[in-house]
Amino acid sequence: MSSYADIIVDITHEKLDRTFQYRIPPSLEGEIQPGSQVKIPFGNGNRLVTGYVLSVSSHASFDESRMKEIRELSRDGVTVEARLIALAAWMKHTYGSTMIQALKTVLPVKSKAKAREKRTILLLQNRDAARDTLEELKRKKYKAKARLLEKLLEDPVLDYTETIKELKLTAAAVQGLEVQGVLRVESTSGAKTAAGKEFSMPAFVLSDSQERAAGEIFREWKEKDRPCLLQGVTGSGKTMVYIRLIEEVLRQGRQVIVLIPEIALTYQNVSRFCGYFGDRVAVMNSRMTPAQRYEQTERAATGQVSIMLGPRSALFTPFPDLGLILIDEEHETSYKSEVTPRYHARETAIQRARLEHAHVMLGSATPSVDAYYRCRTGEYALITLEGRYGESQLPDVCIVDMREELKRGNRSILSTALTGRLEQCLERKEQAMLFLNRRGYAGFISCRACGHVMKCPHCDVSLTAHNDGTLVCHYCGYRTGQKNRCPSCGSSYIGGFRAGTQQIEQIVQKTFPGVRTLRMDADTTRNKESYGKILSAFAAREADVLIGTQMIVKGHDFPDVTLVGVLAADLSLNASDYRAGERTFQILTQAVGRAGRKDKKGAAVIQTYQPDHYSIRAAAVQDYPAFFGEEIGYRELMDYPPAHQLLAVHGACQEEERLEQAMEYIRRFLLRFSGESKVQLIGPAKESVARISDLYRHVLYVKAQRQEILFALRERLERYIEINSGFSGIYIQFDFNA
Repeated sequence: MSSYADIIVDITHEKLDRTFQYRIPPSLEGEIQPGSQVKIPFGNGNRLVTGYVLSVSSHASFDESRMKEIRELSRDGVTVEARLIALAAWMKHTYGSTMIQALKTVLPVKSKAKAREKRTILLLQNRDAARDTLEELKRKKYKAKARLLEKLLEDPVLDYTETIKELKLTAAAVQGLEVQGVLRVESTSGAKTAAGKEFSMPAFVLSDSQERAAGEIFREWKEKDRPCLLQGVTGSGKTMVYIRLIEEVLRQGRQVIVLIPEIALTYQNVSRFCGYFGDRVAVMNSRMTPAQRYEQTERAATGQVSIMLGPRSALFTPFPDLGLILIDEEHETSYKSEVTPRYHARETAIQRARLEHAHVMLGSATPSVDAYYRCRTGEYALITLEGRYGESQLPDVCIVDMREELKRGNRSILSTALTGRLEQCLERKEQAMLFLNRRGYAGFISCRACGHVMKCPHCDVSLTAHNDGTLVCHYCGYRTGQKNRCPSCGSSYIGGFRAGTQQIEQIVQKTFPGVRTLRMDADTTRNKESYGKILSAFAAREADVLIGTQMIVKGHDFPDVTLVGVLAADLSLNASDYRAGERTFQILTQAVGRAGRKDKKGAAVIQTYQPDHYSIRAAAVQDYPAFFGEEIGYRELMDYPPAHQLLAVHGACQEEERLEQAMEYIRRFLLRFSGESKVQLIGPAKESVARISDLYRHVLYVKAQRQEILFALRERLERYIEINSGFSGIYIQFDFNA
């Protein structure tokens, strides 16, 4: 039987969906695989061009007598393009997408827009040194240089042309700071290759714990080369270990991808990595145009840079000899794609590392349960960092039971304990952060008197309040009526959460007249510059209290912050998500870790209606093993990942009735295989956000012990949907372990 290959010719073209089918000659049967680089006759003149195989099948798409044959298979070594296409094929199989969707995710596409030469100003000094320099410039009345340095403290990477125009600077002002070693001006087009250059590395000394961790990782690379997870409390100095690992990989002449969870975290990371590695570092971010992103990938492909720093999409940087993929804060949800293919950067990085013979390094103070579970099974290696770096100590943490506050007549969102500690902090001229844990707040119903939360009796997740007066489970569809009194204690103090950051700011200002506050939430950060300005102002001591949502507790290091108050810790705990306990532990641990980062002793106050919950207790003392032990027991009991595997089938349609019918047909189809596959079906039910952009959204969950079972079911379902015209206009997406 003949075999055929679908081949793409120009992988840099904007329209990657143009493929051509060729016959595989008998001599190459079994050797041609997705990602193979081949020579094919192309065009009327039959000139030989290079192509890449996307898929192999036994089905001819058109008359075989008119089909051309592959001439030869490249055996000179696998190119980076071939490896990325092979990665796309793996993503298609694993996450359920078309090959074209996977290719558009993986391959850098050349933009029609011509990338003009761009000059960038990079801050080289660390923040403390830069602030000292700024004070000196102000003292000497160097106003232009001071304006530029203030801007760099807000954002350590600036566009040269825009900055010169906005701040009304002369080239001499920029050059003066460059001569001082404060900044560097870099051209991002036509830049000279960094290969072979010598870089001055700032001296730093690893602690004994950091040295031991680095040594364990190097031994793991040499002996087993499993993915390594570096876990240490907040402030333990994981970044310094990362730098040691990167140094070794660069010494071997290989390249490094450093993933960060979101662009906000480049605020300090960019200056750190540029300070150590100079112009070997390139940065990719969501603010770049397609032309700029393509230009950065070209710099990586041609050896002009050796380190790519960026969010999830930087994973596909086409380095010719990739040696290490480093994922910082690996627990962050932004590493999971929300569009097809719904890939997770962690698993995709591991697969790319296999194809590239590279290492994978994960790091977090609060690892995902999935990653830690794989450490327990031996799939990953676990390396721990003990204690904080230097003289810094973990903060003293106080858990306040807000039910008791209510009994004593305190109906304020600020507990007595938090108010007292905030007063002491302000008297000492120190800074505080008040964190409103709004993640997952929407729609859940709880009792302020006893802490009882209305939950689904079948799925053990909180019910969501709907406008029609019902409480609904978005896993199985269970619904019940709204309650006017708590079914546990009979109190009438039952309902949803109402307070926001603006009300909290008003309460603080009223309680402490004259206090200087800054607020950071979705409303105050609509402008892309606002985020950096607020953080820079707080770092410069222009405010005493920073009030905000989770964006204020992610990776920031403020030496004068000695108090953190966590308001409504229960909000994330009561999200309608089986990962609610995990998310709560992670965000509370990160929040508590912001206090006492340097030589000043820190304190934290956690306000909660569920003070005995294991995620809150463990977060207060940063005891990850204790949290994991409780959490994995719950997952095993309820058959949730990673103990079991979960496939989500998401459906969307403009007509709700058609969507309900389609999802019911999917349920019935899967039910036919549930016995032989030993799977559980949950739903279908409405999504937690049931309508977006006039599209109704439903979801059905399938549980199984092994991922291979779900892969097989998904492929059967894909074929069923493809051959049934009734699914036209119904958008179906698949998601694993979401």
